[in-house]
Amino acid sequence: MPKKVLLCATVDYHFKAFHLPYMKWFKEQGWEVHIAANGEMDLPYVDAKFNIPIQRSPFRGINLKAYGALKSIIDENKYDLIHCHTPMGGLLARLAAREARRNGAKVIYTAHGFHFCKGAPFINWMVYYPLEKVLSYYTDCLITINKEDYNLALNRRFRAGRIEHVHGVGVDTEKYLPMNEIHKYELKKTMGYEPEDILLFYAAEFNRNKNQQMLVHALALLKDEEPNVKLLLAGEGPLKEQCLDLARELGVSNRVDFLGYRNDIDRLMPICDVAVASSLREGLPVNIMEAMACALPIIASSNRGHRELVHDDCNGWIIEPNDYKAMAVRIKQLAQNKDLRSKLGELGREMIERKYAIQTVLNEKRNIYSLYMDEKVDVVWAIQ
Repeated sequence: MPKKVLLCATVDYHFKAFHLPYMKWFKEQGWEVHIAANGEMDLPYVDAKFNIPIQRSPFRGINLKAYGALKSIIDENKYDLIHCHTPMGGLLARLAAREARRNGAKVIYTAHGFHFCKGAPFINWMVYYPLEKVLSYYTDCLITINKEDYNLALNRRFRAGRIEHVHGVGVDTEKYLPMNEIHKYELKKTMGYEPEDILLFYAAEFNRNKNQQMLVHALALLKDEEPNVKLLLAGEGPLKEQCLDLARELGVSNRVDFLGYRNDIDRLMPICDVAVASSLREGLPVNIMEAMACALPIIASSNRGHRELVHDDCNGWIIEPNDYKAMAVRIKQLAQNKDLRSKLGELGREMIERKYAIQTVLNEKRNIYSLYMDEKVDVVWAIQ
C-alpha cells in the first residue's frame, strides 16, 4: 500500500500557485497525494481532493464545521505525513491531526509569514501569536520562509520538534526570464507604449496591505519631471475603485494602467523596466522574486519579506512604508539611468538563480521530508 501525504491550506488555489512541483515530487516517490482546502479547482498530481469550508478569519463559526470534516478525513485515511499551510489551514489541520500524531503521523507546518512580526498591529500579536505558540506543540517541523520568522520562532521558544528555514516556494527561472532590449521595445509598441517609456510594474490584490495608493502618490510627484514613467497595476480587489479615483484626483489616470486579473505575468513583467512594491506586510513575496528573475531592479517598502530579498544598492532599494517621496526619488534615479537599471537587475537575477530557484527550494524541502519518510530519499544539500 502506498504511503499517503495530506496537504492542507485555506484555499485550493494556494497549491496551484505555489506547490505543484512538490506535489509532483511526492508522486514520483510513489506516494498518494491528497488535498484538503476550500474550493473545487482541478489540480494535477492529486489522488483525492476534499472541499473543506475553511475561512481565513479565526472568528468564523463555519471553521468548526471545517475542523470536524478535516478530522474525519485524517482519521479515516491514516496519513503518514500531513503538511499544512496558511494560518487557518495550519491551525485546523494541526488540531485535527492530534490523534493521528499519537498514532505515528508526522505533521509539518509552513508559516508563509507570521501575522505577528516587527511592526505588526498589537491585535495580531494578541490573536495569532498565542495560537501559533500553542500549536507548535502539535508540530513535528515548523518551516519558515524568511529569517526574521525563523529567528522569532527560535527566540520565542516555539516547541515544534524542528524549526527550519527554506528560501520561499521557489521561482521558475526558465519561465521568468530577462528580455533583450530589441524585443522589449517591440513588445512595448504592440501594447501601446513607446520604447522610451519607463514601465513600473506591481502585481497584487487591491487591499489595505498591498497599499497601491502609495505608488499612485509617488507617480503624481513625477508627472511633470518624468512624463514617460508609467505605472502598471495588475490585480483585482476591494480597493481598486478607490485607487482609480485617487489616480484621477491626482491627475495621473492617463499614466496608470489598471490591468485587472492576469494569468500572463511572465509575459508582462519582462517588458517592464522597474518593479515596485508598496505592501506593509510580506512573508517572502513571490512577485518580487519573479521580478528579480526577470532582471528588474526593485524599489520596495520596508517589511521582513522585502528586506530579505532587496538589498540597498545591490538589486534595488528599501524605503520606509508610505514614504512616497522617497519612492519617487528612487523611481526618478532609475528612469534616468539605464546602466544602473541593468546592473541592479542582473544582480537580482543572479541572487534568484543562486538561492531561490525552484530546484534549490525543492532540494531544501526534500531534505526536510526525508527526515519523516521511511523510504530512503536522496538528500541534496542546497545553498543556505
